[in-house]
Amino acid sequence: MKRAVITGTVAAVIAAAGAGFVARALPRARTLFSSPAISFAAAAEAGATIYFQDPDGKPSYSLTPKKTPDGRDWRGVPASADVSFGEPEKPATEGRSAAAKTERKIRYYRNPMGLPDTSPVPKKDSMGMNYIPVYEGEDSDDGSVKLSPGRIQRTGVKSEPAARQRIRSIIRAPGSVQLDERRVSVVALRFEGFVESVANVTTGDHVHKGQVLMNVYSPALSSAAAEYLSALNAGATGKELKGARRRLENLATPEPAIRELERTRDISLSIPWLAPQDGEILERNAVNGMRAGPGDVLFRIADHQLVWVLLDVAERDLAQVAIGSKVTIKPRALPGRTFTGTVSLIYPHLNAQTRTARIRIEVPNPDEALRPEMYVDAEIETGTPDPVLSVPESAVLDSGARQAVLIDKGEGRFEPREVKIGRRGGGYVEITQGLSEGEAVVTSANFLIDAESNLKAALKGFAEANGPQANDQVGGTEARP
Repeated sequence: MKRAVITGTVAAVIAAAGAGFVARALPRARTLFSSPAISFAAAAEAGATIYFQDPDGKPSYSLTPKKTPDGRDWRGVPASADVSFGEPEKPATEGRSAAAKTERKIRYYRNPMGLPDTSPVPKKDSMGMNYIPVYEGEDSDDGSVKLSPGRIQRTGVKSEPAARQRIRSIIRAPGSVQLDERRVSVVALRFEGFVESVANVTTGDHVHKGQVLMNVYSPALSSAAAEYLSALNAGATGKELKGARRRLENLATPEPAIRELERTRDISLSIPWLAPQDGEILERNAVNGMRAGPGDVLFRIADHQLVWVLLDVAERDLAQVAIGSKVTIKPRALPGRTFTGTVSLIYPHLNAQTRTARIRIEVPNPDEALRPEMYVDAEIETGTPDPVLSVPESAVLDSGARQAVLIDKGEGRFEPREVKIGRRGGGYVEITQGLSEGEAVVTSANFLIDAESNLKAALKGFAEANGPQANDQVGGTEARP
């Protein structure tokens, strides 16, 4: 039995190294401990080297001494080293009772290559490899899986307790700069008149509120001014004077022109027309001497001190965006510059072709570096306002339809458990159901443990479906004691 354990151990190592190494190593492994005079204990005490491994820990093995490309010797692995991922059989010591020897009972033997094949008695597969014993307690009925300390160390299993923390995530979306519709105004007349002259301003010029844009003449405007002047000269007061002034105001006469009429008591042939706000001239339609009707747009002015950034957010991310969320804007035309704004509106309709929703961001633009139609890349900060139960993303085994974690029960035992997940962000995922705070979950090598758990479940189902006698025949070789 000792010799079988040694052979199975060496076979497990060379099987992990690859098929090519197996072909070369198997004859050597068979003859290495084939002599009855060589025992595991003797080999361990003598420090005999059974194979050589890459000094950097890579999964490369050799039966003969080798050197790395930089001249370093490969590391010799003695027989006393734990070369298997399972618990090796320990030799019986002198004075040990028969009851102690049978302390761990073997339930069955499983195929060393992971095939769904078990046997109630020791046997070999078609390559001459010993079946691996499965002891009581290693194959539990509660769905858990138990690993030896050697396997845990070599596979790099790590655990971390589930804890409450805030989940922060970033949604990245493209967009463009647009004008704030509330900061655009037009210059138009409420009466029919003539543009006598236009000031020296053109499209793209910046103008200030109250700056003269043009001089306008209109018979209706002159008639209203004459009526107001007659009331002033007649010393009218009260409603009569107020009514005459209101007529000028209804024609949108600039306030400075009314005050100038009150001061000089003289009606000017034309009246200066002023800019209603600060901003850039987007459109100039006024021309010297032209006739302008009521409502004709003569100038269009926009203020760029505050602009909109319109983003297209994917439908799946829409639920994470809220009014007031902080957004970082990175214009593609201004490398290295960033702007900060907040979500002010989520438009109520989706784009049916792109399956995206439009988000409006208000961004201060004091130096007017952001210009309409610029392309930008935005990062929307989202997350949970309060701490939630979460685990690292690497702890979740997600098949698409189901999500599960592996609970570290201690002493090498791990239990798979189905969970419900919520938001993700910052390398963590929210657990909404199936896990309690403080429970340790496996965060590294959990796929290897999951594969081991699935293998044991498959072996157990195979054994239950076929029975011991059928299992004994699957390996293709006769059972050997």
